[in-house]
Amino acid sequence: MTQNLERHSYDIVVIGAGGAGLRAAVEAREAGLSVAIVCKSLFGKAHTVMAEGGAAASMGNVNDNDNWMVHFRDTMRGGKFLNHYRMAELHAKEAPDRIWELETWGALFDRTKEGKISQRNFGGHEYPRLAHVGDRTGLELIRTMQQRIVALQQQDKRDHGDAEKNLKVFAEVTITEILRENGKIAGAYGYRRENGEEILFEAPAVVIATGGVGKTFKITSNSWEGTGDGHALALKAGANLVDMEFLQFHPTGMVWPLSVKGILVTESVRGEGGILTNSLGERFMFKYIPDVFKDKYADNEAEADRWYIDQDNNRRPPELLPRDEVARAINTEVKAGRGTEHGGVFLDVSKRLSAEIIKKRLPSMWHQFYELAGVDITKEAMEVGPTCHYVMGGVEVDPDSAAAIGVEGLFAAGEVAGGMHGSNRLGGNSLTDLLVFGRRAGMGAAEYVKSHGANPVSDATIEKAAAKIAAPFTRTGGENAYSLHQELQEVTHNLVGIIRTGAELTEAIEKIAELRERSGNISVTGDRLFNPGFHLAFDLDNMLLVAESTAKSALLREESRGGHTRDDFPGMNSTWRQVNHIASFDGTQVSIKAQPLPELPKELFDLFDVHELEKYMTAQEISKGGTK
Repeated sequence: MTQNLERHSYDIVVIGAGGAGLRAAVEAREAGLSVAIVCKSLFGKAHTVMAEGGAAASMGNVNDNDNWMVHFRDTMRGGKFLNHYRMAELHAKEAPDRIWELETWGALFDRTKEGKISQRNFGGHEYPRLAHVGDRTGLELIRTMQQRIVALQQQDKRDHGDAEKNLKVFAEVTITEILRENGKIAGAYGYRRENGEEILFEAPAVVIATGGVGKTFKITSNSWEGTGDGHALALKAGANLVDMEFLQFHPTGMVWPLSVKGILVTESVRGEGGILTNSLGERFMFKYIPDVFKDKYADNEAEADRWYIDQDNNRRPPELLPRDEVARAINTEVKAGRGTEHGGVFLDVSKRLSAEIIKKRLPSMWHQFYELAGVDITKEAMEVGPTCHYVMGGVEVDPDSAAAIGVEGLFAAGEVAGGMHGSNRLGGNSLTDLLVFGRRAGMGAAEYVKSHGANPVSDATIEKAAAKIAAPFTRTGGENAYSLHQELQEVTHNLVGIIRTGAELTEAIEKIAELRERSGNISVTGDRLFNPGFHLAFDLDNMLLVAESTAKSALLREESRGGHTRDDFPGMNSTWRQVNHIASFDGTQVSIKAQPLPELPKELFDLFDVHELEKYMTAQEISKGGTK
């Protein structure tokens, strides 16, 4: 296929057209460089559009006690202090500017009575912090970023006579390999999904912004694109993944009716007053408040209900605990036989808010469940349960430049990058994470290209990449990608899910290894034209790498923390808090090594009450008081 190969040359290639990818592309183009945006789906269909609740930024528009230090503390608490402190610090400090920037680019946020950007409550956030557009915030973010891309193209049209001269979107293209020459990034190789025709992008810098890994699991809120492509591409290019054991199972995905199974019920429903009850009618979350949060969350219904009226003098409802805590609580209720007949619990906002207010504040929630499932959330409860939603683990990056550790010219931002959220992500932090680190990735890539220049791709490297794409068609009578994917999802669901044990993880690793061996014999029939089995052959290879990284990291971490719960090691261990797990790939298998977590500097250490830190840190860390 290399004889008629479609070739393009750019300064920077951005893989992914969600919030992080588009923000990186804007930053790089504004730095004067040429940029290709490559997306697996149609432009505008990135998974970012599914983000509903809002974007967390300490603007203080609703409560002026909020500031970056409070946001930083909340983020660290949510991540159980396993976050890379520098990423959490940069995020908290820069998030307000990124939201205000969106507004100057045309984003239409909901407003307060004073005309400021409105902010709503969300789990784990001390103050109302999420800037929102009803429950369609992600859609507005993507709309605004797309318009910014178009504005830059229009400027190029005026200046150069060609709108796509320096900034072009390549939609419905799958990248199968990130190319390297002399140990440095040289470009990316893939094919057009419509017809399988191969395409080469030559570029000295690549930004990965491909999102999550949800389709590795059986029940997920992720769309079809979430197959861990960026995680696997980074591993194969020589980069590392950090803390892949930490997966967030969003506590409230629909479990019934089947037509909406797995679809997310935004945390905004609980932020606006929705309550969780079991099949006995008990508001059960009061039983599951961890000791580390008891001073901040109400232990009785009366105080929890008063909080919605007077937040300064009452503790928060336990329904707004961080997502990992709520997901485990729901899982425990269901396992104890107090769940619904379909294996979930009830979430009801109809008893607190009028139908008119629900339709105004949660328009997408009401519309999609009424239209798709006949469930009217203004009148009845929803049946919800945990659904694989987000991966905290990802490419190990330098916090300031978003450069991937160990590979010159490679950058990563958004969900595909690890470190920012620690062991658990707070709702709303993801959208501002995209903007803060998307910008930094674009800036870092631009600086790299300007200082390093081109790195041409050799014919041998191209031929090798082309051979990988052709391989499934050269085999006959081999394995079926769909069957293997289904088997993988069963393994991850049953053995690497929300509650784990050493024995089950060991079994999972063995089964994943067997599936990986069998996947080397996948055969694809027909031709490349509109062939979904062809696409899945490559997606599956990526998901197997993700699953192997997750299971092996989870087996080594002998504690429970955030999005990683070990039934055989049920508590947090302050010694384990000091450890990151680093995954690397040698072309055959994934290896995991322990690496020290960067220590909090004194100025950030001092933002916390020492008695709170004692719940997470060793006595030696406490006595040290942070690094000088």
